Amino acid sequence: MTSTPDTVDRSSSASPDELAHFNRLAQQWWDSDGPFASLHAINPLRMSFVERYSDAGDSRVLDVGCGGGILAEALARSGATVTALDLAEDVIAVARDHAPDHLEIDYQVADITRFAPEHAGAFDVVTCMEMLEHVEEPARIIQALAEAVRPGGHVFLSTLNRNAKSWLLGIVAAEYLLNMVPRGTHDHRHFIRPGELARMARAAGLKPIASTGIVYNPITREFSLHDRDLDVNYLMAFVKDS
Repeated sequence: MTSTPDTVDRSSSASPDELAHFNRLAQQWWDSDGPFASLHAINPLRMSFVERYSDAGDSRVLDVGCGGGILAEALARSGATVTALDLAEDVIAVARDHAPDHLEIDYQVADITRFAPEHAGAFDVVTCMEMLEHVEEPARIIQALAEAVRPGGHVFLSTLNRNAKSWLLGIVAAEYLLNMVPRGTHDHRHFIRPGELARMARAAGLKPIASTGIVYNPITREFSLHDRDLDVNYLMAFVKDS
């Protein structure tokens, strides 16, 4: 049963409203033409970035905020042993039902801030994609991600920049004009500038090693990576201090 706002533990890192929003859409997660079409479209780009800077395909990987498992399945197909966490119970149920039996994915309804202390240094690679802009305390999440990865291991984050362009393209265009993501998915106040993300990561003992932007071309309707354009969606790679 999905928790209601009255029963959610207030110490959780997730907002009850955010969980309810994604639980309502759970059954549409794997519809590549549905509300999560953009996640399906950018997933090969996310994978290429992760594989460029780590040996994820031969690693113990933790995917935090995994949603319905789009990235988790791709990581497992590359050869990784994957643990995938999310607090949206209905979404995790969809992820478990969709995953082929031969893929090594352990889906858990778990809060990373509680999971990390019990699994400190247990993972070679940690990913957290399109989640930080949905939490109230991103620095707290990043600290937990850093705790879960081993010294010398890699952490990969993606989120949205906070500026006028990201409001126009990431919310007005994406949610209201192009219907690329469901309306109400994002709150521009929670977007994170790259410099802010880097500072939070450094405070957690993570060293930034690379960044790139995810850019959408409305004419070709395709996404691509552009290292010099972090204005809207972007990815960052970090290594944990040894």
